[in-house]
Amino acid sequence: MSEKYYFECIDCNVGYPGGNIIYLCPVCSKDNQPGAPPRGVLKTIYDYPGISAKTHSDNLFQVLEQDDFMSLLPLTDRKYWPNMRIGGTPLYKMGGRTADNFDVYLKDDSQNPTFSFKDRASALVSAWARENGIQTLVAASTGNAGSSLAGICASQGQQAMIVVPAAAPLAKLTQILMYGATLIPVKGTYDDAFDLSVQISEKYGYYNRNTAFNPLTIEGKKTVSFEIYSQLRQHVPDRIFIPVGDGVIYSGVCKGFEDLLKLGIIDRMPVLVAVQAEGSSNLIKNLESKSFISTPSNTIADSISVDVPRCFYMTARYMNEYAGEAVSVSDKEILAASLLLSRSAGIFSEPAAVAAYAGMLKYRDLGLFPAGSKNVVLLTGSGLKDLSAVQSSIRIPAAVEPDIAAVENFVNTRF
Repeated sequence: MSEKYYFECIDCNVGYPGGNIIYLCPVCSKDNQPGAPPRGVLKTIYDYPGISAKTHSDNLFQVLEQDDFMSLLPLTDRKYWPNMRIGGTPLYKMGGRTADNFDVYLKDDSQNPTFSFKDRASALVSAWARENGIQTLVAASTGNAGSSLAGICASQGQQAMIVVPAAAPLAKLTQILMYGATLIPVKGTYDDAFDLSVQISEKYGYYNRNTAFNPLTIEGKKTVSFEIYSQLRQHVPDRIFIPVGDGVIYSGVCKGFEDLLKLGIIDRMPVLVAVQAEGSSNLIKNLESKSFISTPSNTIADSISVDVPRCFYMTARYMNEYAGEAVSVSDKEILAASLLLSRSAGIFSEPAAVAAYAGMLKYRDLGLFPAGSKNVVLLTGSGLKDLSAVQSSIRIPAAVEPDIAAVENFVNTRF
């Protein structure tokens, strides 16, 4: 049991001790049904007054940052953290202030060890498991979470079992196998893989990393909020564009800023914009619905292709409480944004990440950015993870003879 933190059900508000293995609220989750988002997702609560009281400084955030935010993480000792550079990813300002007088920043989380944002959650789950003597972890994934857990576990001397849809991109499956994890491809969707991974956890006692199902995933993902605040010189951005599938990244970003709000470090929340692919927008389409209706997903953005968003209720609650916004983008818009991002900023992101950039472009074109505003786009994964998705946007030239005349003819023909 931990006195440092506890878990609270977002539905019934009942608290559960920290330090124990718990996934969903045992009361609210008992009637969860297939095809519907789960009830009973747990939120991690800290002793915010106690954290403030122990700090004798005019700059509480700086003190927390110097200690790697350990006061706001469910670990007792930093020594269990993977010996890898996780987080600390760059925040790039795009080409100065735009003609419309607002700023856009790109948070490039593809520079994590396994090239995706998911390393933040995997690192914390792995560290907690190591601290508690757990050797084998399991996760369902469309690729990024699985390759992330596999890589982090390899660095920690732990075993990983990854359940994926058989249609997951080859690059991600390759990563998982190269890291030495056990790969289980499933003839079905991500949701099928998710349910199977839970059954594996229950039968064999493996620690489950699944997003939203394991409350620590949200705690790992929230660290990006602390970094953004620090990189903006302790200023809250006006908007953050977040790619959304399950909703866990959205909830994580919101939780990070909410922690700072509860500590009195900030006095307002940024507006968080949930960006979904039109072909997989089950979360934002159901925000105003009385009963959840799932539509089969069909999008090139595989990492946010989800039929049943597992963090639906927490995300919806956060969006309602803090005036979150939502927008959907088509696959055509994602592909166009992918080319623009690559050729204007030099960042090649996978389609799921580019969805956030496409959402920002849609806001820009609609004139929704106030003058002087600071806007962040969260880029969550490398384009090298899914090369097939962008093949329709490019053409690899035919080979030429190795002489200058052939080159001149090639250039003249092309231009």
